[in-house]
Amino acid sequence: MKLQQLLSLTRKAVDEYQMIEEGDRIAIGISGGKDSLTLLYALHGLHRFYPKKFDIEAVTVDLGHPDFDLTKIHQLCGELNVPYTVVKTQIASIIFDERKESNPCSLCAKMRKGALNEAVRERGCNKVAYAHHRDDIIETMLLSLIFEGRFHSFSPRTYLDRMDLTVIRPLMFVSEADVIGFQNKYQLPVAKSHCPADGFTKREYAKQLLRQLNLEFPGVKERMFSAVVNGNIKGWPERIPHTRGQASRPSNES
Repeated sequence: MKLQQLLSLTRKAVDEYQMIEEGDRIAIGISGGKDSLTLLYALHGLHRFYPKKFDIEAVTVDLGHPDFDLTKIHQLCGELNVPYTVVKTQIASIIFDERKESNPCSLCAKMRKGALNEAVRERGCNKVAYAHHRDDIIETMLLSLIFEGRFHSFSPRTYLDRMDLTVIRPLMFVSEADVIGFQNKYQLPVAKSHCPADGFTKREYAKQLLRQLNLEFPGVKERMFSAVVNGNIKGWPERIPHTRGQASRPSNES
């Protein structure tokens, strides 16, 4: 996927779900993976031409895993002129060494998001951008159906009243395959995860299930995504569809 296409899909999400307003200060949650680095490129590019002026910066919550090297991400943020903050924590030690959690993902996610949101507010940002893409939305819907018995997925835009902070997900129309293509084309400096639970989670199960379903029934991903977007899920903001011309405008303005 080329940068032009990434910007077009990002603007489509931002416009249709009213993710950005004039004067926003948006923190980009950088995990070090391909998704968050793609989001960094997307919002950096959008920042240059979007009619509503906004500022961006990047924030990483370092969980404390050994050998988690962010040197190249520091360099990338410097090249893009994006302020970068790394929040040091002992989350990994608490979960794996002290508590010895057998199912660590839920607690880890809660602690990581808490640390990120707190750091974002301290930085004076009113919004935080998460790098969830289209496949993440579908996988979350599958997990909700299988383990909770309800049709649900996270919202494109969510206001956290306790934090006075708005979460946005600008990559919601970008597939994981396109993210991988973007990573390979632009040689993103991915910082490898050292989490012991990586690859052995319920989300990984949903990812493999979705992959198998799409092999057996081609197009099922698109149909599932449409079901989510059109499903009137509680908590989702109103969608304001834009024309193809409007959605593709970034390619002419960049």
